[in-house]
Amino acid sequence: MKGDRVEIVVDAGDTTRTYEVTASRAGRRVETAVRRGVVEVSEVTRTGTAVRTARFMANRVLALVEHPVPRIDGSET
Repeated sequence: MKGDRVEIVVDAGDTTRTYEVTASRAGRRVETAVRRGVVEVSEVTRTGTAVRTARFMANRVLALVEHPVPRIDGSET
């Protein structure tokens, strides 16, 4: 849903870096997946087509925080 975002905190050696992936348009959502040592965060359309994808090595990811937009009808789906 528009406004959903995922915040990724990555270990960059002596510092940490923070990245955000946000659902920028109506009907889009943000999906996360962990596969073969890689964390993948994608902005996806209604049909399931990935618009933007960010990939990070899983052993470097310190935190993955999802910030869903409150739904109008009150459901948490």
